[in-house]
Amino acid sequence: MNPRRQKRLMVVAAIVLVIAAAVGLMLYALNQNIDLFYTPSELIQGKEGNIPGVGQRLRIGGMVVEGSVKRDQETLAVSFDLMDTGPIVTVSYQGILPDLFREGQGIVATGILTSPNHIDAHEVLAKHDEEYMPPELAEKMKGIKHVKPSESTDYESGAY
Repeated sequence: MNPRRQKRLMVVAAIVLVIAAAVGLMLYALNQNIDLFYTPSELIQGKEGNIPGVGQRLRIGGMVVEGSVKRDQETLAVSFDLMDTGPIVTVSYQGILPDLFREGQGIVATGILTSPNHIDAHEVLAKHDEEYMPPELAEKMKGIKHVKPSESTDYESGAY
């Protein structure tokens, strides 16, 4: 092989090596920042045969259980229960909750699983209106009919 071809081959090999290293580093960085989304039922029972392990970062979405919000009077610590159609998961959070946060409200929390049914959240998001629900949670709750008090009807009195 003549020296000119050998030099070109070395340049092409170096470029391919640099691109492969850059792609590898990007995939490694993205893998560490992935937050998988779960509902409380999927967290307890597993999602597609995969039960998350303690210490895993994840996002969980569900409805705040009525009467479950407990606030520490000394600090900004708060804990509450989340549910969808099955088991209940407890979420602990240190900080100021969103203005739209309340019992019976749908929320999404990002945090670390500290036990099979407890999450230490570092971010809590409340849904922005009454109709919005994360797609995964909406899929799980399809069979359950929720009627707002304003939409309920009274068939006996004929006012419908």
